Amino acid sequence: MNTTTDQQLIDQTLKGDTRSFGVLVERYQDFVFTIVYRMVKVREEAEEVSQDSFVKAFESLGSYRGEAKFSSWLYSIAYRKALDALRKNKKYKASEIIDDITEGEVEVIDNALHFLEDKERKKTIQECILKLPEEEAAIITLYYFEDQSVREIAGITELSEDNIKVKLYRSRKKLFSLLKHFVLPEITNSNGRAI
Repeated sequence: MNTTTDQQLIDQTLKGDTRSFGVLVERYQDFVFTIVYRMVKVREEAEEVSQDSFVKAFESLGSYRGEAKFSSWLYSIAYRKALDALRKNKKYKASEIIDDITEGEVEVIDNALHFLEDKERKKTIQECILKLPEEEAAIITLYYFEDQSVREIAGITELSEDNIKVKLYRSRKKLFSLLKHFVLPEITNSNGRAI
């Protein structure tokens, strides 16, 4: 297990040890790919954008000031590279309302997402996340799978914290509308009745 910190690896890379950057790539490549893939939705394109993100990070490493976690800085690069690819291919689309959600259903959204994190259900949630608009898929992924705070996501996306909160709320509603036929029969209210 490599216990070298990100900052130590960055310092070693800046001193000319490119193998140290390779350790950073290994450490973050899966999650960078996940964020990018959930935005661009094409595996080959996601691989290319992920690789471009690491090249950009390597070239810009000297400008990293440590004001945010390295992972947040790296995810910011990946997020922007994915947006650039979407715009270049004119795939970026505005958010749309998938389904109306009642107030009662909104209360179980977080429970539903937690419920679906079980291993056998991960494929279902990942497929549903891919159906979300690109930006929302990235925000949900950062919040639920990388445990990034609203403030950190705002830094990554360069959106306001209030905007992130609104997008996160709407994204959860949309994701829940996609997932509810998988979840509602199994989630029960406090009376033991299915919601």
